[in-house]
Amino acid sequence: MLKKAKGYRGRRSKLFRYAKDAVMKAQYWAYRDRKTRKRTFRYLWIQRLNAAARANGMTYSRLAEGLKAAGIGLDRKVLADIAVTDEVVFKSILDQAKSALENKAKSKKKAA
Repeated sequence: MLKKAKGYRGRRSKLFRYAKDAVMKAQYWAYRDRKTRKRTFRYLWIQRLNAAARANGMTYSRLAEGLKAAGIGLDRKVLADIAVTDEVVFKSILDQAKSALENKAKSKKKAA
């Protein structure tokens, strides 16, 4: 237990009684925050995609619908990275999503 508490400040690293509590709490936070980190990054990717999509005249939800209709299977992480680093490629992906949405709307009108 004291080996795990090495580097903690004061008696938390030197006395077993306090080191035990500090290590238990640290392990609890580490476990909890590994899940929180995943959640936080997902929010970040969605915000970046929404901003990039709105800059090109589309919302995030419409972009997601268009990507599914176009059969583009890129995840949020990759799309957000493309949106930040390579705007030309993101614009072409967005155009494919727009055309897939238009085709989907036309086929619904024909069916109705």
